[in-house]
Amino acid sequence: MLEAIRRAISFLRQKQILHKLGVVISVTVIGIACYVLYHMLRGIDTNEVIEAIKSTEPRQIVLAALFVAAGYFTLTFYDLFAVRAIGHTHVPYRVNALAAFTSYSIGHNVGASVFTGGAVRYRIYSAWGLNAIDVAKICFLAGLTFWLGNAAVLGLGIAYHPEAAASIDQLPAWLNRVLAFAIIAGLAVYVVWVWIQPRTVGRGPWTVTLPGGPLTLLQIGIGIVDLGFCALAMYVLVPDEPNLGFVVVAVIFVSATLLGFASHSPGGLGVFDAAMLVGLWQMDREDLLAGMLLFRLLYYIVPFVISVILLTFREVILGARSKRLRELAPAPEAEPRREAVYVRERGDKGA
Repeated sequence: MLEAIRRAISFLRQKQILHKLGVVISVTVIGIACYVLYHMLRGIDTNEVIEAIKSTEPRQIVLAALFVAAGYFTLTFYDLFAVRAIGHTHVPYRVNALAAFTSYSIGHNVGASVFTGGAVRYRIYSAWGLNAIDVAKICFLAGLTFWLGNAAVLGLGIAYHPEAAASIDQLPAWLNRVLAFAIIAGLAVYVVWVWIQPRTVGRGPWTVTLPGGPLTLLQIGIGIVDLGFCALAMYVLVPDEPNLGFVVVAVIFVSATLLGFASHSPGGLGVFDAAMLVGLWQMDREDLLAGMLLFRLLYYIVPFVISVILLTFREVILGARSKRLRELAPAPEAEPRREAVYVRERGDKGA
């Protein structure tokens, strides 16, 4: 069965069907989001949105900022886990933290996070002896942690409150609950599968050993905590009335985040916003939009600016250090001067 799946995936890759399918999905999601946003925002009063932002209590903004900071702190363990999993224990945590924070914050804003985040990671990890294959493995394992966490949050959240997902996918509540239990069952099967014996994916130097059962549970836990903090930040900023409860907001938030990720648009721009507006249709649109703009400022813009400053500062330090090492390096022994040899040879010929 597994061999048949591998052959099918290999065939799809050779024919570039997966790439073409991904492009079609991205364009479709973005197109639907633009259509939804056009209809949802037609009657929006910009002045009311600005007033809603101004009327947001400082306590709410500070609390949301703390949850965002906690979420990014949890993200650092994505890289710490992945780097340790591939055997590079010499890389200190501070490097993992810098690579995770900058790669995710820049990847979230620029879009195509697999490539942009990978480029940032390579720039940082290459200074510690890791090559492009190592960085690709880190990106794969970090992405696996992200998807396992998302699957766990969605599965548990939709199973508990299927109506939350129904507002986005327009499916009956009972069908959403069935899908949620299928997701949970799939997670359980995966955990058992990697628990029984070591599993690998890829070929040759690209082979990655999947984390075993206990480590997979740790991966799922890291992903759940990360998404939980992000959902809390959004929950603090959305309108208090009507009070839909944290689980509803969390399910809609994670669903909107995944749709934005699937679209590959920078920061899920347009797609994330449309899904949130549709999912939380009960809330006042101006107040909800104000909360979403504040969340985008705290979760996307501020970390992006900090990341650019950190990377610029790092490059300046590395450049100055490299220049100083060149200056302190002993000068190479001088070669015999060619002019002296040339003059001596001419003198010999004249004699």
